[in-house]
Amino acid sequence: MIHLECMVWRGGLPSSIIKGPSVLEEVGKDWPPFSREPPGGARGPSGRLGALPVGGARTRPAAARPALSGRRGSNQRDGGSRPDAQRRSFRAEPGARGRPRSPATLAALGAEDAREGGMLPAGQTGEGPATPGCSEGGDERKNVEEKSDINIAALVGNEQVSEVTDNGDLSSYVSAFIEKEVGNDLKSLKKLDKLIEQMTENKMQLEEQASLCSVWAQVLTISSEIPKRIQNALKNAEESKQFLNQFLDQETHLVSSINSHLLTAQPWMEDLGAMINQIEEIERHLAYLKWISQIEELSDNIQQYLMTNNVPEAASTLVSMAELDIKLQESSCTHLLGFMRATVKFWHKILKDRLTSDFEEILAQLHWPFIAPPQSQTVGLSRPASAPEIYSNLETLFCQLLKLQTSDELLTEPKQLPEKYSLPASSSVILPIQIMLTPLQKRFRYHFRGNRQTNVISKPEWYLTQVLMWIGNHTQFLDEKIQPILDKAGSSANAMLEFSRGLMMLVLEKLAADIPCLLYDDNLFCHLVDEVLLFERELHSVHGYPGTFANCMHILSEETCFQRWLTVERKFALQKMDSMLSSEAAWISQYKDITDVDEMKVPDCAETFMTLLLVITGKYKSFKIKLCLKNRYKNLPTASRKLQFLELQKDLVDDFRIRLTQVMKEETRASLGFRYCAILNAVNYISTVLADWADNVFFLQLQQAALEVFAENNTLSKLQLGQLASMESSVFDDMINLLERLKHDMLTRQVDHVFREVKDAAKLYRKERWLSLPSQSEQAVMSLSSSACPLLLTLRDRLLQLEQQLCFSLFKTFWQMLVEKLDIHIYQEIILANHFNEGGAAQLQFDMTRNLFPLFSHYCKRPENYFKHVKEACIILNLNIGSALLLKDVLQSTSEQPPATAALNEIGIYKLAPQDVEILLNLRTNWPNTGK
Repeated sequence: MIHLECMVWRGGLPSSIIKGPSVLEEVGKDWPPFSREPPGGARGPSGRLGALPVGGARTRPAAARPALSGRRGSNQRDGGSRPDAQRRSFRAEPGARGRPRSPATLAALGAEDAREGGMLPAGQTGEGPATPGCSEGGDERKNVEEKSDINIAALVGNEQVSEVTDNGDLSSYVSAFIEKEVGNDLKSLKKLDKLIEQMTENKMQLEEQASLCSVWAQVLTISSEIPKRIQNALKNAEESKQFLNQFLDQETHLVSSINSHLLTAQPWMEDLGAMINQIEEIERHLAYLKWISQIEELSDNIQQYLMTNNVPEAASTLVSMAELDIKLQESSCTHLLGFMRATVKFWHKILKDRLTSDFEEILAQLHWPFIAPPQSQTVGLSRPASAPEIYSNLETLFCQLLKLQTSDELLTEPKQLPEKYSLPASSSVILPIQIMLTPLQKRFRYHFRGNRQTNVISKPEWYLTQVLMWIGNHTQFLDEKIQPILDKAGSSANAMLEFSRGLMMLVLEKLAADIPCLLYDDNLFCHLVDEVLLFERELHSVHGYPGTFANCMHILSEETCFQRWLTVERKFALQKMDSMLSSEAAWISQYKDITDVDEMKVPDCAETFMTLLLVITGKYKSFKIKLCLKNRYKNLPTASRKLQFLELQKDLVDDFRIRLTQVMKEETRASLGFRYCAILNAVNYISTVLADWADNVFFLQLQQAALEVFAENNTLSKLQLGQLASMESSVFDDMINLLERLKHDMLTRQVDHVFREVKDAAKLYRKERWLSLPSQSEQAVMSLSSSACPLLLTLRDRLLQLEQQLCFSLFKTFWQMLVEKLDIHIYQEIILANHFNEGGAAQLQFDMTRNLFPLFSHYCKRPENYFKHVKEACIILNLNIGSALLLKDVLQSTSEQPPATAALNEIGIYKLAPQDVEILLNLRTNWPNTGK
């Protein structure tokens, strides 16, 4: 109802929705029977209240008004106004409490608030503006007017109540209300609780309805703005549509104008394009003619310089012409390029021939080449007066030839070997050095090509040695005379390296021609490899030839040749291993008579094998250990080739280990024999050397290369790759582990053998009468037990024997392993298996501390520390009676471990547990009779 009334006030609902008179009749039920006529002048001419403002009546929520049906009285009639708080100080009439307000009542209140909020005064006629909202028909307007009349009637009653409450006491109004509801009948007082409860419920309902009315008022306010926004949006859209149509019209006009202009300009464009093409073609012709003119100009200049004998300027001009040739390399004018190249070639040949003849005359005066040793190289300069002039001419001609280097590189292709040799890319040798190498090249081809007696395929050392001699003979002259000229000319070339490069190409060509002829002759091929390795070694170490330049190792690294090389190395290494293992002196050390050198006691077969491993073929025994294996393959050009040699080396180590194992098994019955110990020394020596090699820089580099190869091929697990990368493992770890296992097995076998002998010798000592031996006080001097002599003699003899046959590190490991087993045996089989009186305990301690322990004093300072069980057992057995009783009481009475451990530590017991100490105390028989 409240919602409908509010919408009627705002003119927002049609009259068809408003309820009929049945709703309006409820007004009379809600209020006491006061007069329904409003005060004079409250109704307008149309019978309605004054019209509400555009925003609707300013209705206050129920919670904000203390009373809903109160009304101003005398102040309204007097035309005055009281403060808002005073105007709201009235109370609701009794008859209204607990009853819900009807829609007509709310409409009347709305009209009242409208007047308070700035509407016309109550005494004036309502001639204000019409109610906002949609215009309605006559029927709707009539219904609204009737509804307003009813609301005003309710409002008049409220005003009368207000007058009563304003003019009289509130108590009189309340009395009247109670009089009406209760009367004089005291029994009617029972209705008060029900009446109060009903009025409270009505109040709460009215407050909720007022709140909903306020919300609806806000919603209607907002909804009233939506049509305006929609209207504005439609207006904007219409304007945008008009602008778009204008733009489309302009676009159509422009497109038609452009098409018309293009049609008009098309003939002009065709004519202009043809003219541009002609101009471009003429420009190309002009540029072509300019290039030809420039080439001819340079050519004429060279001709003029040569006619005036100005060779330096002619050479400089040829350099400019060669640079132009280089610039034209990207051009597609083949005829121009051909003309340019032909011109450069023509003048280059003329200048080169002229300068070469003059340069060779100067070299002839210097007796070049120097075939004799360096001491006689100044024979040609017998006249000191001519020497400065000769060297001046040498410098001049050398610089002029050096200028021809650019054109020479354009015209001359350097000699290249087949790609299968994978030679590094390099520039050609500088032109002056080429001319200086010409007589040497002729000599080399004369002697080592064709059917000459010096060209013997089985003697590669002849031409290799000859090349080394030529390099050595000319080093001084090149460094002292030629290198300053290059430095003065600003060239970065090194005279010695250029000279060596030229000679090295002769060697490479010779090797490439000879190797296929002797590839399947093992002896000749092996000899060739040895000579080449020696040649490379001297070339790099003595003459400083860089490993990055082309060298003989590139020829040997060719796939077919390299595989053959590995096969030959393996074959000769296995043959050498067979011969040295079958030698009579295979197990004898070469340095047995030299104590300082023979610390490792290495047998001859092991040392020969390591030398063989270092030099692969065993040809260079004179190098011994100082010649590392890497000298044979460290100069290989690629890491993959080096790794293949490393695998060969590891295979040989494994093969030698297997052979040692086979020989060892034959000597198992004599595990203390000389040959068995020699095998053990050999295994230890090889393992030690491989461990030292693992820290060598060369093998660390190979380890890094192997890491890269394994990572690419996924042949190792991530853990193994991580160990290689962190240097926790080495390339020889697999071999070292196998050798260490073999060494441990052989040592264990020796220890077991000696221990069995010692245990057999200790049988009598174990059966000694320890219960009946005399005490120390009954003997004048303590002496060794006779039954212990076999034990100690056997132990002494075996220690001396193995000390002489094993190296120091092996013997140390041996006796420590033996002592560990002997300590346990004596403790378990002798001490724990017997009972001891005072004399027996003293005798045991004397035998151990004065006879057994000193046998090992030559090998360590405190041997008793290795016999911890025996030493501590002797301490327990030899405690005096009082200390033993106290210790026994401590061990038996204390349930906690720390006090017992502390007591044992005080007497020097650290190894034995308290339970073991109690067992040892029970083995004593010299306890006093305590009556227990």
